[in-house]
Amino acid sequence: MSLVPPSSSGRLPAAFTTPGSASFVEFLAQAAPALLPGNRPAGGGDLVVPHATTIVAVRFDGGIVMAGDRRATAGSMIASRHIEKVFAADDYSAIGIAGSAGLAIELVRLFQLELEHYEKIEGSLLSLDGKANRLATLLRGNLGLAMQGLAVVPLFGGYDLARAVGRIFSYDVTGGRYEEQDHHAIGSGSVFARGSLKKRWRPGLDAAGAVEVAVEALVDAADDDSATGGPDAGRRIYPIVATVDAAGYRQVGDEQLSAVSGRIAVERQVGDPRA
Repeated sequence: MSLVPPSSSGRLPAAFTTPGSASFVEFLAQAAPALLPGNRPAGGGDLVVPHATTIVAVRFDGGIVMAGDRRATAGSMIASRHIEKVFAADDYSAIGIAGSAGLAIELVRLFQLELEHYEKIEGSLLSLDGKANRLATLLRGNLGLAMQGLAVVPLFGGYDLARAVGRIFSYDVTGGRYEEQDHHAIGSGSVFARGSLKKRWRPGLDAAGAVEVAVEALVDAADDDSATGGPDAGRRIYPIVATVDAAGYRQVGDEQLSAVSGRIAVERQVGDPRA
């Protein structure tokens, strides 16, 4: 779908050449407001759409780890066993999604474009606080759909280049922004994941230790929440786990995740209850 009608002269339309702000969302609101997620009607009736859960984030010395399970559900059915819920927002930040999967992924793409557009226009990266605020603005624009039951709740975090620390931000459906201290979880399994994080997180964690804490929190969530999928060694489906530090965003490989989930499984082996 084109943003604006093409010029008969073959030149770019005026909307693309008129100076404006560094916000891609503001440009879209002026050039083609119907393309913004919050401006599209959801339709009537009860919708059964895939929902994504669970996301956890953990701070370590020098950065953060963000992890998400791979299951999406639609009602009582498993809609997908390998959905991706953790993404790079830019080189130094990550975003995880819970809620209506389709809208959440669209919001992530719009947020990525927003940060990329700002960098191109201003010639520098937006501060981590600025990124967190921009995401809150996008969520407020989606409030109408959230009131219809199509809610999107992200978890955002990254490496603050000015402070040289990792930071984590949570949100509500109205766009409220809250900075978390050491760890946080969202989604249907979050109550179980948070309990695990409280027990396993400790000051002085390195990146590898934070990855283990995050994966174990997802395992605990999957143990009690049917909408959360745990590591599946048989299908080689493991959580999406990423670290963000001074070196930038990096996704943890399946080989490391296989080893971590294998250790957790061995530690939790129990004897035959009939013995």
